[in-house]
This record gives sequence, C-alpha cells and structure tokens, in this order.
Amino acid sequence: MQFVTHRSEERSLLQMRVDLCSLDIQHRVHGGITGGLTENVSVHGARVVSSKPWKLNERLKVWSLSGDFRARARVVYCEPLGSYSFVIGLQLLASTGNWN
Repeated sequence: MQFVTHRSEERSLLQMRVDLCSLDIQHRVHGGITGGLTENVSVHGARVVSSKPWKLNERLKVWSLSGDFRARARVVYCEPLGSYSFVIGLQLLASTGNWN
C-alpha cells in the first residue's frame, strides 16, 4: 500500500544562508554555530542543508544571514544527503522577521 503525504501549507523555493545553534547548553558549548542553506521555506517550516547532523526533536535557534528572520525550531527529520551534508526538516515554533 502506498501513502501520499500532502503538506498543509505551500512551501516557497528559497536558497538563503542561515546559522543554526542548539538551544541545549551542552551542545552549544561543544558544537557552536553551524551554517546551513535553506532549500524551501514556509510560515511554519523549512528544509535546510547542513554540514552537521542534528538529533530528532532537538531545539535550534535559526537566523538568516541576510534579512531579519529569527526563529526557534524543532528538528523533525535529519537525513544524510552526501558524504558530509545532511538535510533537516525544521518545524518553526516561534519566529520574527522575514525570510527575504
């Protein structure tokens, strides 16, 4: 049986550099800030390519390097994309500003 998943909101293709930082103090000390690149975004989520794997349900701080977008987010998936990159799905929990 095949299941088809439909998003409840439309995503916009947008490539924008972002910084990601764990809200967990332990990870912040050891991991620091990691850069990423969005693939697509919506009001409540984003798909980001990162050089670091993130844990399921990990809470992150996200901010755009150009523009004024800031958010707290939750990792809903993290999948390998290549040898040294991962694609992560983020649920935006609280945000301010605009993506572009």
